[in-house]
Formats: sequence, structure tokens, C-alpha cells
Amino acid sequence: MKVSQDQQKALKKIISWYQNLQKEKQQRLQKNLPPLRDQYVTLGGYAGTGKTTLISVFRHILYKISPQLKVGFISYTGKATRILKNKLQENQAIFGDDSVTTIHSLIYSPLTNNKEEIIGWQIKDEIDKDFLIIDEASMVTREIWQDLQAYKKPILAVGDHGQLPPIGGNFNLMQNPDVKLTKIHRQARGNPIIEVATLAREKGEIPVKKYGKGIMKMDRTSWETQETVTQLLEEYDENTIILCGYNNTRVRINQQIRGFLGYHTPHPEVGDRVICLRNNHEKGIFNGMLGQIKHIEPHNKKWLFARIEMEDGFDFEGLILKEQFNAKEALNFSKRRRETLEGDLFDFGYAMTVHKAQGSQAKRVILFEERFKQMDDEAWRRWLYTGVTRAEEELFVIGDSQPLNKQNKVL
Repeated sequence: MKVSQDQQKALKKIISWYQNLQKEKQQRLQKNLPPLRDQYVTLGGYAGTGKTTLISVFRHILYKISPQLKVGFISYTGKATRILKNKLQENQAIFGDDSVTTIHSLIYSPLTNNKEEIIGWQIKDEIDKDFLIIDEASMVTREIWQDLQAYKKPILAVGDHGQLPPIGGNFNLMQNPDVKLTKIHRQARGNPIIEVATLAREKGEIPVKKYGKGIMKMDRTSWETQETVTQLLEEYDENTIILCGYNNTRVRINQQIRGFLGYHTPHPEVGDRVICLRNNHEKGIFNGMLGQIKHIEPHNKKWLFARIEMEDGFDFEGLILKEQFNAKEALNFSKRRRETLEGDLFDFGYAMTVHKAQGSQAKRVILFEERFKQMDDEAWRRWLYTGVTRAEEELFVIGDSQPLNKQNKVL
């Protein structure tokens, strides 16, 4: 694997950190001192800068330094983990007892009843890894980060420091990375999605035009755009993510797509795509996780009992709040939060806000540009950039032909 000049500089910093850490570890052992708690370094890189290539090269170097080292590659979602594993395998960067899993499956273990059904999760006392490499680390919440650090293992946290911070709270592991990659890799320069992402990140503005096959920005006021959007929504499938800013837009699009798919009640049904709206560590579900309803039945007037096949490869079973579906706010953050604690919160997941889509990717992304009044220019650039970088192959941005100000008015 060839690395560019800026990648070489970043790699030297990470190797130097690791070697210094090993020296300090030996010195502390000789003095009978406990190991350092904060043994980590953060690597930030924009889309197209070659973060995964750098991870792979670093793993090869670790193998030469210590062939017996067990590395745990981890990411926040199952889909992100699968993408990482494929790239590592392409680069032959998985050795011996390495593993590539979600953070949750590495550090939490299931609690089961006498029927072998999972009824909860608890943090493991130990993990059989010597070194942790986190991908998509911009998704990591404060609570999960504290759980990871508690194992006192060296950690390389890798993420995109141009994205939005994690959902909720004010913790952002990637806010100011120790090491940064900012130069777009040569192989990525011709990628039109990277071109659009760079415009979003640097200027907060994507001009109306076609950037490549299936990659374009359309003027929302054009009748042709309206026809195209209707067709795109009618073609919705599991390989599509629809993103927006306003909850009103999200609810309206969810209703429209459910109608196209043959669902004609406002209540969730078997086959519906749903999104988790609140973390529940005991059940292994997190804000933004997607799933599909496999079974659902009334529990009482307020709650439904559901079995949901989550995208991360396990089934959730439990009570979900009926009223949350098609609601314009997450009731977890309302004055009625106490009323929601008996079960969990889900909503329809065909369309979602960009904040909820962090960590998700899809072959086709449809992004409606919608700017909140309280967004400053930096927050807007992060929002737009995060939305664009969810796309793997096709990207349709629907917005105005001129940039917006905070009031969603053309400048």
C-alpha cells in the first residue's frame, strides 16, 4: 500500500505515540505504578483522505513490532463495521486473533432468561484484546468512551472531524484530533461525491448542477425537480436513505413513502422500517439505529409489544410507545419524558434528520437542504457535509439555486 506525504507524517506521529506509550508502560511496571488511564490518540480525516488506508498500514506496522498483538477493530454500527472489515480484508490488514465488531458486541455481554432470550446487556469485566482501533469515532458518546477507557488499553480513535458531533450532549471525541488528514487522496479526487462533500465542508454551498451519474443538486422550485423527487420516493427501497432538517418534513415524507409501500394506517405494521430514538444499553439499542418490524401487537392503549430485526444483526423485543410514531418531536426530550420510561422509543425510519443518520450509509441518498434558524455557518457546513457523506453511489440534493441564510432565505 502506498501512502501520500501527509499520510506518512500522520503515520509517524501515531507510531511515535505508540512507541512512547510502550516505553512508559515498562517504566511504570518497573516502579510498580498503575498503568496510565488515558492511553489514546485521535486521528481525524475528511472524506477521501485515506483514513482506512492509514489504519491498514498502521496495523501492518504493529504486526512487525509485535506479531502476537491482538487488535480489536470496532465501530458504532453494524453497517460501518461491515464496511471497515471489507476494506481491511482488501488490504490484508487483519492478523491472528484480531476481530472486527461493533463496540457494543466487544464490550457488552448479553443477559438471557431460562428460554435463552436476551433480556439485557452488561459491560464485560475484561476483553481479550491488547489494542483498540475505533472507526467512525465521531459517533462515540461520552458514556461509551468512558466504558472503553475503563479497560486501560491503548486506543486509536479514527473519525471525520468535519461531521456533526454525536447525537445529544456536548461530548465530541473528534472536535480537535491529535493528528489530522486534510488532503484529498489522489484516487478520491475524481469521485463526484467527494467533490460535493468538499463544497459542503468548505463553502456550505452546493451549486445546482449534475456532478456525475446519479449525483446532482436540483432546484427545489423547479417542476422537473418535483417530478423527479416524486419518482425517487416511489422507488424507495432498503438501499435508500432520505435526509432532511425539519421534523415536519420527516413526518410528511414518512407518511408519503408508507403510502407508496401499501401501509394505510398511522400505526406501525409488520415490515415497517423504524428508527430508535433513545439509547438503551441494557437492550443494546442506540439513538439512530435502524430496524424492521417482524412482529407487533397491542400491549395496552399506550404501548405496543414489538419484535424488531435491527440492522446490527440482533432482534429487539419489548414495549414501544405508540404515540411516538409520526410525532414531530422525540418525547424523550419533552416535559412528558417520565411517561415514556416504561418502554422504548421508535419512529418510522424511511426519512430521518441528518443528526440521526450519523454512522449510516446507503447506496442512494436523497438530501433536502433545510437550515435551522439557530445554525451558524460552521454548524450548517457540518450538517450539509454529514448528510452528503452518507451516500455511497448516488446522491440527490434538493435545495435552492442560491445559498441560504439562517432564516432559510436566499441570500
